[in-house]
Amino acid sequence: MPYLLASDLPTEPAGKRFRAGLERPGIYQLPGAHNGQAAIQARNAGFDGLYLSGAAMTASMGLPDLGIITVDEVAFFIRQITRASGLPLLVDGDTGYGEALNVMHMVRTFEDAGAGAVHLEDQILPKKCGHLNGKNLVSPHDMAAKVAAAAKARRDMVIVARTDAAGVEGFDAAVERARLYVQAGADAIFPEALNTREMFEKFAAAVPDVPLLANMTEFGKTPFFTATEFEQMGYKMVIWPVSSLRIANKAVADLYASIRQHGGTHEMVDRMQTRQELYDTIGLHQFEELDASIVRTVVPQMTGAS
Repeated sequence: MPYLLASDLPTEPAGKRFRAGLERPGIYQLPGAHNGQAAIQARNAGFDGLYLSGAAMTASMGLPDLGIITVDEVAFFIRQITRASGLPLLVDGDTGYGEALNVMHMVRTFEDAGAGAVHLEDQILPKKCGHLNGKNLVSPHDMAAKVAAAAKARRDMVIVARTDAAGVEGFDAAVERARLYVQAGADAIFPEALNTREMFEKFAAAVPDVPLLANMTEFGKTPFFTATEFEQMGYKMVIWPVSSLRIANKAVADLYASIRQHGGTHEMVDRMQTRQELYDTIGLHQFEELDASIVRTVVPQMTGAS
């Protein structure tokens, strides 16, 4: 579906649409989408919200997830994904790209680009993936100031505060930080790298009056749980942050290995998206029909010169 006409665009801001997703019964399922086509495919599969992972963005650029990329680079991904899918998007805001004023700039930039929600984390730069060791945290007061700045800068955007304290300072410290961040203006809390069902349930009981986000990343500290299981533990959102990129990267690696081995792509054709499937996904024919209709109905005809 080409989102080119004003009549195609959502009438409500992305932040309000994201809040509506949170207010519905059940858990808000937000698969990661690392580019526009993945976003369309997620929408076509039935999802009505998406997640943009910093790890997926940087990996797609051939970079590690160490806080290297800039606000404007992330805004490019936001515009691509929201324009392609039309869905409300939760964006990984890393550490906010600096202190309070930088956080405010990030929020305004991301919201202008079309994001519906953003999460901030309480690590110091260079930040690391939440499921790695060796993380260092800012003080609770400094993180609370960033959360307050984000809440002050946004129009409708949902502010999610992530804490990595469980694996650094301990579970109780993570709970205390979460409570402080809620007081500072966070709309939701993201407790990163909890590693047992008991920890997830205990955290939900300790921070009961705010939506909680669960991160179901593969190959990390968190065991595999389903969306239903997270909901039963007391969580309102779940993300699968890098899954689409992992699947795509593995398929591409297999393709290149096959070309190298067989001298062509013939061994891999049955695993490819066909030309028709590609065109159907990106709406090629709808774009062509729209272009033809504009030529027929919008462009005025010359009346003839005397």
